[in-house]
Amino acid sequence: MLSQPDQVVRHFRDVLVWPVQIRPGFSGENVARIHHLMTADGQWAPIDDEFTTDPADFQERHYKEFVAFLPYVQRFLYGDSRSGCFDGQAHQAAPMAVFRRTDVAGLNVTPQAGDAPIHLRVAHVDLYLFLDMDVALLNVEVAADDLPLATALELLYRFGRAYPTGWDTGGQGVHNVYRSELLDRQGRVLATSDSENRERYLHFVCRNRAPCVGALWAWLLRPLVLDQEEEISELRFRLIEYYRMPMMAYLAIDDPRRLSREDFIRIGFAANLPSRDPVPLRDPAVVRFERLHCEDRYWTESDGGPNTRFICTGNALMLVGEAGSDYFRDADHGFLARFRHQYFLVFLIAHFHRAALLSFSDGLASAVNDLDIRDSESVRRFKRRIRQSFETFLRFTHRYWFHEVSEQGLVQALFLRTTRLLRNDELFSDVKEQVREMSAYLDSDSQRRQSATVLRLTVVTIFGLIATVVTGYFGMNLFSFPEVPESRKLLQFSLVTGATLGLVLFAVARSKRLSDFLEAMSDERLDLRAKWTSLARVFRKPEE
Repeated sequence: MLSQPDQVVRHFRDVLVWPVQIRPGFSGENVARIHHLMTADGQWAPIDDEFTTDPADFQERHYKEFVAFLPYVQRFLYGDSRSGCFDGQAHQAAPMAVFRRTDVAGLNVTPQAGDAPIHLRVAHVDLYLFLDMDVALLNVEVAADDLPLATALELLYRFGRAYPTGWDTGGQGVHNVYRSELLDRQGRVLATSDSENRERYLHFVCRNRAPCVGALWAWLLRPLVLDQEEEISELRFRLIEYYRMPMMAYLAIDDPRRLSREDFIRIGFAANLPSRDPVPLRDPAVVRFERLHCEDRYWTESDGGPNTRFICTGNALMLVGEAGSDYFRDADHGFLARFRHQYFLVFLIAHFHRAALLSFSDGLASAVNDLDIRDSESVRRFKRRIRQSFETFLRFTHRYWFHEVSEQGLVQALFLRTTRLLRNDELFSDVKEQVREMSAYLDSDSQRRQSATVLRLTVVTIFGLIATVVTGYFGMNLFSFPEVPESRKLLQFSLVTGATLGLVLFAVARSKRLSDFLEAMSDERLDLRAKWTSLARVFRKPEE
């Protein structure tokens, strides 16, 4: 248990960033169509939070967020203006589009059976889509005040799981929250979790060989529908990550210096370490906890402060600081503002990179599994999919992939730490190698087909010499054809044409065997018998 059980989180934020794969074949290239499908039921609305048509709405926090990033990252996040003025229409659309739910306002969470429900404010529910990418990221941000630290860690551990991993003897899902309810602005229940519905999850996996998404999360993602569901929808998604959603947490505590090393370890690994389990002291991640996971440039352990610690484990980013610090809790200029904007975008970019690379890898594996070299249509479909993947990966590399996002030390450090712990560079190298192998296969197959075509043309040309000599017979004037009756001329023309056509078609059909015969004839080491045997194979019936 925590060494300081009396600690209270004066302000608590939990931010989920859940990547899913939009069904291949429906990428974000058709912006107008996506806009129509997302907003058709009125529950989602496009947002342009940073750049509005009215400059009066552009606040200082928007400006600070914008200038925190390098220019090419700014163009990725906010779009681009090619003109010298801004009139609300001159800027180009950003590669990233954001839609926000307009009906969700609150969340009631019951961590375990018998616990009192905890009410959380829902700051927003957003869905991020990316141009040319079959990837979407669901972002849910909730907030609360004056939570016991143990309760906050229990929420971080249990909330944000796409489906239960099992059930206890009472039929309740393990590790996930006992019950969660989404509320509208009037407090009415919009959707409820169903982790206790054991049969639904078992039957779904048995029937579809794919996990079943919890009812609350499935409702939240609509009009996106799980690809294996029978419900009809043009927008469908598949899971590409672990069931535990990546998360960020903001914890404003009265005195963070009273927390022990074990407390910080529990906070850092709150998404994966149950509060009742002992800390695995021999785990390499625990032994090297400070070096691997802590960003302590603002951690002084002094009365003067600041005492702000960042803990990053890749799938989680925690920010712990003093609740009494005005700067730490400032929602417009301080750490809270940076946590919700600059640091959130850093976390989002890193997980978008990982999701896009996993989507590429899944698409390539799917294309190979669908390949049947005996089916010409399957081969053509495979080539088409690989070429499309190669083109999309090329655009991803030049539009979205980068290692530096900011010149601000902390922003860049958090991005590098998150990227390294997610192993994005290794994943990028693996996917790049897969794409290169697929491209090399297409090139080699194309060269093989070209070589086969040249071989056939060569054989046809060689045996076409016979037809050339025969047709030359008519131009040698050995016979006085003007004196031959027209009917005989027509007969001879038909016979020669038919024979020539038959010879050419035969040469094309048996070009491979004829090529082997020509090679045998040119081989001086073979005797006459072997050469005639090679010629005899040309006229044999093809083997089954």
